[in-house]
Amino acid sequence: MEVHDDTDTLADAAAERFVSVIVAAQAERGTASVSLTGGSDGIRLLERVRRDPGAIDWSRLYVYWGDERFVPDGDPDRNELQARQALLDHVPLDPAHVFPIAPSDGTYGSPEEAAAAYAQTIHTELDARGEFDLTVLGMGPEGHVNSLFPHSPAIRETVDYVVAVHDCPKPPPTRVSLTMPAVHRSRHVMLVVSGVAKAAAVAAAVNGAAPDDVPSAGAVGIESTTWVIDEAAATDLLLDED
Repeated sequence: MEVHDDTDTLADAAAERFVSVIVAAQAERGTASVSLTGGSDGIRLLERVRRDPGAIDWSRLYVYWGDERFVPDGDPDRNELQARQALLDHVPLDPAHVFPIAPSDGTYGSPEEAAAAYAQTIHTELDARGEFDLTVLGMGPEGHVNSLFPHSPAIRETVDYVVAVHDCPKPPPTRVSLTMPAVHRSRHVMLVVSGVAKAAAVAAAVNGAAPDDVPSAGAVGIESTTWVIDEAAATDLLLDED
């Protein structure tokens, strides 16, 4: 658990960890893979990495997404578009190493078809290079990560790596999301969370809540799981320590 003064220092620390994990993976295995998240904390992290990319060899990085809103290509709600604007379009990535989830106006006519296609992409990655090196996750006030909301079929999925998600309580309501079985195929998981509205969920997750109640509680990496949060998000944790 890392607790930082505010969202700026939080973003700096998360970016530093992002770079260090990727660089270490490339040094050990030649390539690295990362699953990105959307949301304000996730995009702020990517903007910080753009400022100081360190020693990342972008040509040897494979990029995936933890979830995507099933909306048309170019829609401002798409996590892919936000990530490209924040970082990906500004670094020398190999386009063949970037794997966005299909938009609603793309090849697949339903989120189920898009999920099945992305599941095949994920299986190909894991078969070729082993586990994801890093999964980055934001978190909602109720504890959701990716598009895995409390008490939903998606958070209860135990086999499939990617699922279609309908009727999300947060718009847009239709999405495609990696599941916990996919998250658990990550060497390192980093949860980046800010704001007092998320403090109760942070405390519940860290203190062992059931993932069905607080999905972020189930986000655990093979080698490490790191919460990088600001003081506001740590409010309930700090109260517990008094």
